[in-house]
This record gives sequence, structure tokens and C-alpha cells, in this order.
Amino acid sequence: MDDNAINAIILNKKYQPLLSILKGARNGFVYGAKIRFPHALVMTFLFSKGDLKTKLMNIFKATKQHSFNLAKFVAIYKTILVLQKYMNNGKSRNLDTFFAGLVGGYAVFSDRNPVNEQIILYVLSRVVASFIPRQPTEYTINNNKPHPPNDKAFAIVATLVWASVMYIFDKRKFTLQSGLVNSMEYLYIDSNHWNSLKTLLWHNN
Repeated sequence: MDDNAINAIILNKKYQPLLSILKGARNGFVYGAKIRFPHALVMTFLFSKGDLKTKLMNIFKATKQHSFNLAKFVAIYKTILVLQKYMNNGKSRNLDTFFAGLVGGYAVFSDRNPVNEQIILYVLSRVVASFIPRQPTEYTINNNKPHPPNDKAFAIVATLVWASVMYIFDKRKFTLQSGLVNSMEYLYIDSNHWNSLKTLLWHNN
């Protein structure tokens, strides 16, 4: 099959729904790798113990899991949307995206592991933040972009979030996500201890 024949197939609107699933899975895989690799690299070398081979393997596993999970979720989500639209005579309904996200979320992210937990916490924070009053600008309105939070509302939320997390870290840090606890211990607990100028300024005890 020559290039013209292939292009005729991939540009045929009849195949657009199916090919969009393939392209979505591809984009999910690439995006997952781009997001997870640098994060895993930094967190592994900052907090993890073990030899270099073990650390590199952990980085690879985390990157692979994040990439495949996003690819699977996008594929499932878009497949459910296509099926719902097909069963509804080519029309979309208000709750189609909710139901597709419900199925994809359970199928891919219901298994609790460090990568899934971090993804869920990231998305959850965005869902909660979406309820902060918005402050539309001429740019966001004209370009159909997300509106930034209202300045005063954001200031209140930021203040309450930091007050809450510091209190929880002090009183019941076992309820916080492990990565956050590791970071906070490094910042607020490890900085209380040193036995020389070197361990004061260069590294922890």
C-alpha cells in the first residue's frame, strides 16, 4: 500500500473516531513519559535508597506505568464516547463524558499504587481548585482559555491550604501522601539537625 492510499484512509472521516482513539492513546503514552520521567528522576535520587541500577529500574518502572496508564485511560475514555454516540444516533449527551471517565477511571486508576495515587491527587487538586471563583480576562474570553482564579479567592484558599497542611503534618501526618511527607520532613524536620558546618550548609546528617 503506497503513501497516497494510506493518507486516503487516515484522512477519511469515516475512520476518524477509531483513529482518534489510536492518536489519543499515543498522546497519552508520550505525555505520561514526559511528565513522569523527570519527576521520577528527581524524587528517586533525592529520597530513594539503593544502588544506581535499582534507582534506574525504579525510574523506568514508574515512567512505564504512568505512560501506559494514561494511554489506556485515553483509549478507554474515547472508546466509550464513540460507543455512546453511536448508540445515540450520532448525538452526544451531557453525561457521556462523566460516564466515560467513570469507566476509564475505574478500569485504569482504581488500583492503588504510588503512581496512580500521585496522579489522582494531582487531578483531585485541579477538580477542587475548579470551584475557586474565576476572574475572566479579555485574553481568556477571546481565545477560549481557562480563566485564572479570582485574586482574593485564591489568596484565601492558599492561606487555608498551607495552614491546614502544616497542622496535619504536625498532628497526624500519617494521613498525608508519602511523597508529601518525605518532602516536608526534608524541609521542616531534617533542617533541625546538624553536627558541623558541613552538615549545616552542605548536606543533612
